[in-house]
Amino acid sequence: MNKKTLIKRTALAVATSYMTLIGAGYTVYLLATGWSNKQKLAGRQASLEANTDIENEGFKHQEQVPWAIKTADGLTLRATFMPNVKATNKVAILAHGLHHSREQMIPYARLFMDAGYSVLMPDARAHGRSDGNVIGFGWLDRNDYQQWIDTVIANQGEQVNIVLMGISMGATTVMATSGQTLPHNVRAIVEDSGFRNVFQEGKFRLWHKYHVPSSVLMPIADDFAKRQAGYAFKDGDILAEVAKNHLPILVFHGAKDQTVPVGDAYELYARANEPKQLVIDDEAAHISSIRTQPSKYRQTLTDFLNRYVK
Repeated sequence: MNKKTLIKRTALAVATSYMTLIGAGYTVYLLATGWSNKQKLAGRQASLEANTDIENEGFKHQEQVPWAIKTADGLTLRATFMPNVKATNKVAILAHGLHHSREQMIPYARLFMDAGYSVLMPDARAHGRSDGNVIGFGWLDRNDYQQWIDTVIANQGEQVNIVLMGISMGATTVMATSGQTLPHNVRAIVEDSGFRNVFQEGKFRLWHKYHVPSSVLMPIADDFAKRQAGYAFKDGDILAEVAKNHLPILVFHGAKDQTVPVGDAYELYARANEPKQLVIDDEAAHISSIRTQPSKYRQTLTDFLNRYVK
């Protein structure tokens, strides 16, 4: 083989490898952010199936008022507002997890309603009955939740007190929201199993779930997200947002979580300002503390709310 032929073949091999990497990175981007209408429906069904029959039946008999907002990028996001039967000036805005829907928050809504709150349960963009097919991983959603906060104030009055509570991606949503300039009505943050950084969580899931070279593929996927989804995964530095927050924050996490490492909870708690509280459930996996120790979960949440929200 002469030198010219060798150079050509080497160049072709390099170009082929490069294109393969680009294609793999693009696939990672699509799998991470893309969620079809069919998948939305499946996510809603999965949310209902994760609840007990008693929880779902109780939800059916609860007064439900449909709410909606129009986002700055033209999406209609939909939610269920459940007024408390007792007159109250307190509202909890809940945020569900990745690939699920507002129905995933039914068990948590019951806890807040028992504590004297009305509850707003939105479907995140690209989930449930909300518009969109590009997932925001809590980062785009932080803007949506600021709109939901304004909507609650407009509907419930200037004296309303608001708590933000989310699980998994929803926990990241409320933490990202907490770093923004919020009205005085927002009184506290509750997060269960949230991740500290969108980019780092993507790397963790790629390696631990699919065993692919995440350090190589995530930067490529990140570039596609920046160009096509309207945000880069690296933008989602939740630790930085938590450091800006001065509202009381309650952090739940399971020590056996294989979806979001428990180390994220410790880092988030360390970065958070006072007042703050950390609860690690030694027996819980991802978002399962409400199931493994339901009485402790309820009491911890109620005590926290009673301390900081009047």
